[in-house]
Amino acid sequence: MPEVTVTEHLLLHQKRSPAATGQFTTLLNDLILSAKIIARSVNKAGLLDVLGGTGEVNVQGENVQKLDEFANRVLIYRMERSGALCAMGSEENADVIRVSEKLTRGDYILIFDPLDGSSNIDVNINVGTIFSILRRKSPSGDDATMEDVLQSGTEQVAAGYILYGPSTMLVYSTGQGVHGFTLDPTVGEFLLSHPDIRIPERGKIYSVNESYWHYWDEATREAVGYFKGTDNERGKPYSLRYVGSLVADFHRTLLYGGIFMYPMDQRDPQKPQGKLRLQCEASPLAFLAEQAGGLATDGTGRILDIRPQVLHERVPLFIGSRRDVQAVTDIYTRHAK
Repeated sequence: MPEVTVTEHLLLHQKRSPAATGQFTTLLNDLILSAKIIARSVNKAGLLDVLGGTGEVNVQGENVQKLDEFANRVLIYRMERSGALCAMGSEENADVIRVSEKLTRGDYILIFDPLDGSSNIDVNINVGTIFSILRRKSPSGDDATMEDVLQSGTEQVAAGYILYGPSTMLVYSTGQGVHGFTLDPTVGEFLLSHPDIRIPERGKIYSVNESYWHYWDEATREAVGYFKGTDNERGKPYSLRYVGSLVADFHRTLLYGGIFMYPMDQRDPQKPQGKLRLQCEASPLAFLAEQAGGLATDGTGRILDIRPQVLHERVPLFIGSRRDVQAVTDIYTRHAK
């Protein structure tokens, strides 16, 4: 079977994908180039001065890692010069980044987490870039508006992530299934390695940080207890796997099935909805999960139906195999009555 690159795959499927315009292909190519640059530095992290924190705190109140800052700079620099974007939103930036009128502006908006899980890089654990692509609603050529940026997940043109680990992988969807590509360093191309990924209907792994048990409400404790106990569809406990890097935990869930959970908790009154960002984390991964046959909810409602009110809105997230996520939804619905 001939090896297929990302661009070839996109072009082969463009008749079925209205997103695959020339401008969109350019956007994806520049995103791939950014990923290669970031992957190069991640792979040399122990040899370069890119480990540890910068001493700064980002808009999320989190310590900024040197690789966070590097990945963010690479993405902003490359993508604002792609000619395909009118605006960007980054987890590391408080405000929307509008492409200057001095540069060529396109009709797309890119929202991203430049390096999810970067606090794990010091101990050589997988990290990744998560991205969401939207199409502007306002007239071309004008400055992008907040309405252009604050769109629900159902309006995503494409979404995906780049996983930096033992191998570098790109997993993305344009609404025509989910496909995975592995970077072949000998040719410098992402080659199709995981076509048409499907999440198993039910898994045997649950993923959650159980140290927050005392901060959870009764519905959340019951939901987690469902997977720990024997009174579930499997009739025996699920295995617990938790990396603490969202991309890594989701990638395992996508391939093996099961459920990843990051519920709301009472640790921080400033974050009553939990830690994960809707637009740069939950929504793009929910898009992938549904395209692969899974589900993603905030406990009661579909993640993709949530229309954000602010750029850095946070949501609880339950994502993975359809039957496992539905079991959680049933528990939350029962507690809400």
